[in-house]
Amino acid sequence: QVKLVESGGGLVQPGGSLRLSCTASRNIFNSEVMAWYRQAPGKQRELVATITNAGSTTYADSVKDRFTISRDNAKNTVNLKMNRLQPEDTAVYYCNVRLYGMVIGAWGQGTQVTVSS
Repeated sequence: QVKLVESGGGLVQPGGSLRLSCTASRNIFNSEVMAWYRQAPGKQRELVATITNAGSTTYADSVKDRFTISRDNAKNTVNLKMNRLQPEDTAVYYCNVRLYGMVIGAWGQGTQVTVSS
């Protein structure tokens, strides 16, 4: 089972930016989609963004036009650039690998993002 390690979280003021990174423990195959999720306190984990091997992306409506997902297949990494952060973006952010719509990786520790003044 592929393992994921996330990094890059922290405390940022509203309107600020952060860049998250995630490294997978093996090569990501062409058919596999890499994704970022987040889980806020007291809420269910939600899908934030996805990217295919070809570079096609999807975003949750709440982050569209603010977040950008990117992928480096040679390094088995996926990144999430987050701009214009808002307090409601506060959550633990996780990455994972999806195949045919299903999560196939082991959930990592995630990385905490806190947006507060």
